[in-house]
Amino acid sequence: MRFAVVGAGGVGGFLGGRLARAGHDVSFVARGRTLEALRADGLRLVGDEEFTVSVTATDDPAAIGPVDYVLSCVKATRITEALRTAGPLIGPGTAVVTTQNGVDGPRLTAGVVGDGHTLPGVMKIFAMTEQPGVIARHGGPGTLEVGEWDNAGTVRVRALREALEGAGIGSPEPDDIWAALWRKAMMVIPLGELGAMTGLTLGELGARPQLADLWRRATAEIAAVAQAQGVDVGADAVDEIMAFNARQPAGSTASLCRDLMAGRPSELDPQTGAIVRLAHEADVPVPLHDLMHEVLRLGRARAG
Repeated sequence: MRFAVVGAGGVGGFLGGRLARAGHDVSFVARGRTLEALRADGLRLVGDEEFTVSVTATDDPAAIGPVDYVLSCVKATRITEALRTAGPLIGPGTAVVTTQNGVDGPRLTAGVVGDGHTLPGVMKIFAMTEQPGVIARHGGPGTLEVGEWDNAGTVRVRALREALEGAGIGSPEPDDIWAALWRKAMMVIPLGELGAMTGLTLGELGARPQLADLWRRATAEIAAVAQAQGVDVGADAVDEIMAFNARQPAGSTASLCRDLMAGRPSELDPQTGAIVRLAHEADVPVPLHDLMHEVLRLGRARAG
């Protein structure tokens, strides 16, 4: 099976590395120091597991040509730009799998390739780039849930799940991929927001009763927006998400938090901003997200 991975960060490196190690034809679209490192030294995974695998890497999608699946692993802010240049990867039957945090990834992807080429995906892992070509995994299930836009069972989705499972990447079948996407947003967005505002890790946030209460209330706000958008995340979703968070490594942080604290370009707008926008469209009050969005936007602006 032929894969192209667009974005060789934590998620792309984990997925592409495991698929390549399992014998699939995997090519990375990368640039700069990451491209140089992948070509010279291959892809290395460290942390919870360690292996190195030789990979094909290029900055020219035309050198790869059409593939079965494009794994879109760039930040949500780069989806449009990256997929517009990735046209040579996409043939009539190619599926583009989204992996971004937040709820805007599928919409942005479909805006470039169409919803018929888009497979919404939900990635669950704590992984980050330690240095170009080196990915550090620090917990999380390491799973990728995928589904069709209309939740229909199709050959291409079943084939992808089989390939993922065969590569050691769990791919449970969701009852509703949109509910899974919103539940993931409930898990990562408040963690990223509160982590960026306080500088605290997952365990430190949970150990402080007042912050833990704010965390839960922010999670409930996202559940309310999902319900207003016609997505049923489940009556017990907030309790289940908070319990899931409590089982994760205490030192974990969300990419949104890490990027904002480091002054790097972040997914604040496609994550928090999307929740605020959808809430206002549906007339759902989200006072915590209104506040956090404005505070974090101001901090980002002052940091340049």
